[in-house]
Amino acid sequence: MMHLLLGSRIQTISMMILFWTATVRSSLAFSTTARHVATTRTTKNTVRPFVATRLFASGGGGGGRVSSAVQDKDTLSKTDTTKQNKKKKVEKLDTQPPRGTRDFFPADMRLRTWLFDQWRSVAATYGFSEYDAPVLESESLYTRKAGEEVTQQLYNFKDKGDRRVALRPEMTPSLARMVLLAKPIMPIKWFSIPQCWRYERMTRGRRREHYQWNMDIWGITGVEAEAELLSAMVQFFKNVGLTSNDVGIKVNSRLVIGEVLSELGIPEEKFAATCVLVDKLEKVPIDAIQGELEELGLTKAVVEQLLETLTNNSIEALSDVLGKESKAVQQLQQLFDLCDAYGISDWILLDASVVRGLAYYTGVVFEAFDRKGELRAIAGGGRYDKLLETFGGDPTPAAGFGFGDAVIIELLKERNVLPTLLDKQNIDTVVFAMDSEYYNACLSVAGILREAGQKVDVVLEQRKSKWVFKHANRLGANYVAVVGSNEFENKEVSIKDMQQSKQETIKMDDLKEWVATTTTTEVASAKDDDGGDA
Repeated sequence: MMHLLLGSRIQTISMMILFWTATVRSSLAFSTTARHVATTRTTKNTVRPFVATRLFASGGGGGGRVSSAVQDKDTLSKTDTTKQNKKKKVEKLDTQPPRGTRDFFPADMRLRTWLFDQWRSVAATYGFSEYDAPVLESESLYTRKAGEEVTQQLYNFKDKGDRRVALRPEMTPSLARMVLLAKPIMPIKWFSIPQCWRYERMTRGRRREHYQWNMDIWGITGVEAEAELLSAMVQFFKNVGLTSNDVGIKVNSRLVIGEVLSELGIPEEKFAATCVLVDKLEKVPIDAIQGELEELGLTKAVVEQLLETLTNNSIEALSDVLGKESKAVQQLQQLFDLCDAYGISDWILLDASVVRGLAYYTGVVFEAFDRKGELRAIAGGGRYDKLLETFGGDPTPAAGFGFGDAVIIELLKERNVLPTLLDKQNIDTVVFAMDSEYYNACLSVAGILREAGQKVDVVLEQRKSKWVFKHANRLGANYVAVVGSNEFENKEVSIKDMQQSKQETIKMDDLKEWVATTTTTEVASAKDDDGGDA
């Protein structure tokens, strides 16, 4: 009996040992699997701390290395950037453009586009072709003469390819490079409207960037080229409502200063540098540049004698100083005769003190100015026959001018001759649907009007009629086209004339004919307002 009881107990203990062993093995396997899952999730995704707590809260039975993401209790706080963004103070954006530059909002762009259109119209009238070039050029293109002011005003830097480059301060060197590259058949008449950059002191009408109308004639040796350019410039002034009482154009020749310096014993190679310095005398007293003058071998007495000659403002007075056989006098006389033939003599006057500040000018120079003397030079140019030689090319006769946008806009505002229509967008028709269910029909109306040539604005969201008509006034719209329930059912459009406060209903199939009729009426009205042909 005892033997049987002992055997039963031994059997029970054995079964308990086997059950315990199986339980331990199962726990170890589960722990290993859990660690693998945690590590895998840490690798593919950021593990969440509560996963680690649930898996290993029982003590982690098998030991071994645990993922660092699981060990780091601050993982959530480190990966959550919400609190960090709240603590970090956001730096307020400076909304002003860089000093000396401009933003062009829609109204500004309308004004700029109008001005460019005026320039392009005159250029086309005179047979010029438009060209353009990169705003970024090699720095060496502009570093011809160290004494030139433009060289000191460059926006220049070294690019990532270790090349010295600069934002163009003027267009003429780029034109010379292009002529040297393409070798076009002469003569050529080219124009451009580039943006130019100069780091200079800002005044009224002078910024560090500006757009400039450039007109150039290459391949003509005589002053016929200068006369054509002056005529084009005057034509622009007339087109925008200015008169010879508003604007004058001073004319001179570098040959004048050349002949005077030659008489004073100054060598020819110093003429260009002298002109650059003399040009500065309009801005600074002679003592301010005396040192530079002396470096050229020009004593104060020589300069004063030169300036005395440059005060002559008539061809007769210059002829008395330089002689009737003077080439400079003959050149200027021919130019004035041509200006008379163009009918622009009342705009042109001789001013022997005008020399222009660029070293490459070689002959006639000119400068448009405000007669009231309130603004700086409006435009300027001249002949530059030797520029191509400085780039290794053959001597090529050339003349041109640059005409900035900033000063002329100031002048037009001052004289109150800017077009008033530039204040608004001048949309032809605003189209809107009285309800969203008519919106597709509204789009069909807009499509027909646009195909017929109208400028159309669609109201893209549900708005009340009062808002729509105010919106149309802000845009300067001539008409408002409305699609409501009645119009939709009858395939019609109600159109209100914003100028005459009249309203009519038009069949959708007749919209193109309506556009043609209104266009004809508007053209006739414009002729009546002008007192003749438009």
